[in-house]
Amino acid sequence: MATIAVHALKGGVGKTTTAVNLAWASATLSARRTLLWDLDPQAAATWLLGDTGGEQARAIFARDAAAKPRRTAWERLDVIGADASLHGLDRLFHEAGAKKRLTKLIARAGDYDRVVLDCPPGLGEVADQAIRAADLIVVPVIPSPLSERALDAVVERVGGRTPLMPIFTMVDRRRRLHADALARHPDWPVVPMSSIVEAMATHRAAVGAFAPRSAPAQAFAALWRTIEQRLAG
Repeated sequence: MATIAVHALKGGVGKTTTAVNLAWASATLSARRTLLWDLDPQAAATWLLGDTGGEQARAIFARDAAAKPRRTAWERLDVIGADASLHGLDRLFHEAGAKKRLTKLIARAGDYDRVVLDCPPGLGEVADQAIRAADLIVVPVIPSPLSERALDAVVERVGGRTPLMPIFTMVDRRRRLHADALARHPDWPVVPMSSIVEAMATHRAAVGAFAPRSAPAQAFAALWRTIEQRLAG
């Protein structure tokens, strides 16, 4: 099993869409038994994968009991859904004093090859738990100085404990600001800005499931291959 945490300091940078597309690529393109664990109380990843929630997600952590993943519409892809009860999860972790509770819960979740964590934005205890649990942290970055500054805060928080992979998201190469950012980091993976990514909310699916030949689908597939190579190395 390998765990990939998708994390960002701020929302609105493509964190959840990245997590969903990577989990779908793992299950579909690599035929790996994959679990997407939604840790964000907004529950967007849960909704995009067609899950309706219906249980108190916080109770999994409060009881320190084995979670019960649910199947999605895609073979080999399961989800542990989020809901609003995850608000305050930082405080629960802090009060429990269990620094590796998430790591233990992932191990108990089932027999998976890959686990993708959709982390909530911010740098709280949930983020620290994900950092400890992950083998790789994928950090979506919009090509702008503010977003790159936010990445610096994540790098400082991780402190070299876990490998990081920054990726550019929502990229419009026609914009000078974006072009300059890509020139500074030519080796970072790039996911283009596209209305097809926004259409995930209509289809409730990864872009590869309904637009496999699109530029975003190809970008996420290439990103997943890069992640697999990093994990293998």
